[in-house]
Amino acid sequence: MKFDQIIGANAERSRTHNRQLVLGQVRRGGTMGRAEVARASGLSIQAVSNIIADLERDGLLEEQGKSSGGRGLPAIQYAINPAGGFAFGVEIRPGAVFAIMLDLAGRAVFSCRCTLERSDPLTATARVLALRDRAVADLGIPKTRIMGAGVVVPGPFGPTGLSNSATELPNWDGIDRAAWFSEAFGVPTMVENDANAAAMAEHVSGRARELQHYAFLYFGTGLGLGLISEGRLVRGAFGNAGEIGHIAVPGPDGPVLLEQAVSRLSVEHYLTKHGITAPNSSALADLYAAQNTALGDWLNGSLVPLAHAITLIENIFDPQAIILGGAMPDTIIDHLIAHVPLNQRSVAHRPDRTGPRLIRGASGRMTAALGAASLVINNSFTPQLAVVV
Repeated sequence: MKFDQIIGANAERSRTHNRQLVLGQVRRGGTMGRAEVARASGLSIQAVSNIIADLERDGLLEEQGKSSGGRGLPAIQYAINPAGGFAFGVEIRPGAVFAIMLDLAGRAVFSCRCTLERSDPLTATARVLALRDRAVADLGIPKTRIMGAGVVVPGPFGPTGLSNSATELPNWDGIDRAAWFSEAFGVPTMVENDANAAAMAEHVSGRARELQHYAFLYFGTGLGLGLISEGRLVRGAFGNAGEIGHIAVPGPDGPVLLEQAVSRLSVEHYLTKHGITAPNSSALADLYAAQNTALGDWLNGSLVPLAHAITLIENIFDPQAIILGGAMPDTIIDHLIAHVPLNQRSVAHRPDRTGPRLIRGASGRMTAALGAASLVINNSFTPQLAVVV
């Protein structure tokens, strides 16, 4: 049974499926001729020719010269037109909004962070729409070029025993978020939790491009966990897999919830008790560079709880690696990775290991917003078939 092979069919597959298939083949190949796409996809050359003609008319593909090798006439080569479409991604947190626009090549062509006085649905949506309009104006593109949107919000989704935590967005209970934002944006919109989106961002353009099984510990307001298996997100029955911040771990004075010991909210509360305000990653980075004593004490106290969580993830999920990233300065993440006491009684402690057990993510504070937009890019280029036997 193969999980990474998706092929087309000439009649029974939908038009959308085959368009995604052809786009995906060209994206992976960089430039391809019609015969190459046909061989790779299982479609007939005539079907590929028709699809490519449609994609050219829609501005998604463009000619890239002709091949010079092989027998016969040189074949026209096609490539993704980066300006043919755009994906809008946004992360909404209590107190802040991050927005990003990707072109079809997956390049960030617009990004912005702004404060959010209130994160209720109407206020947050108005701010997000303003950022979308600003991106469209800055890029000089029509809104019709936006192929879809991704929105990241902190979990959990739906009423659960974890509801009413400090990391949640207020007043969103009972709202179908995907339908809400799809109507607001006027394009299909996917809604994901921050850790899952961050994990996908690393898979698309970060440190996990060569990994198929990995975990992503995401520092948002709290602490989340995104899981990737066979290159696909593990969401759980209701989209709440990975709510690791709410598990109990050993602390200096007894058991504590993980995100009470290891998270942005945790360090901010600790510093506030010592009369220090650090409202963002830049402020934390400055404190770390200055070797602030209170921050050093928090770091020391976070190591044992973090080590316990890492052992749980490794022994339950058996990842190739665990990636740490999100809204925390690189210097602090590097410090955690360098000093956390990794348990040798773990399935990850193996003699044939070729890479580190812990890796810092590559995408920084825009990780989740980038992941939101990456969901749209991935959906545009990947037929949604799970298994081929």
